[in-house]
Amino acid sequence: MEETNFFERVYAVVRQIPYGKVTSYGAIAKALGTARSARMVGWAMNASHHLEDVPAHRVVNRKGLLTGKLHFDGTNLMQQLLESEGIVVKDNQIANFEAHFWEPEVRK
Repeated sequence: MEETNFFERVYAVVRQIPYGKVTSYGAIAKALGTARSARMVGWAMNASHHLEDVPAHRVVNRKGLLTGKLHFDGTNLMQQLLESEGIVVKDNQIANFEAHFWEPEVRK
């Protein structure tokens, strides 16, 4: 199934995000070299919560907002996971976002 393959490609990129770093839905879409939108990456991330080896908390929107936080168990779990990696979050947004941003390598 094409969608499953796309989701697995997204998860392969997310597994590479270094500890203490974050990336965006759009950066993942760009790295995959696909016409699929950042929204499709978001759907993949929403479907990843049963996968313990996919650090979904490290994927945020292009402005550093924790837009996926509603999909985590617990009120502030996404924020707590990021803060446990040394990332400061204020008002649901990563402080000093550029310093924590990781650009995935473009896949061919």
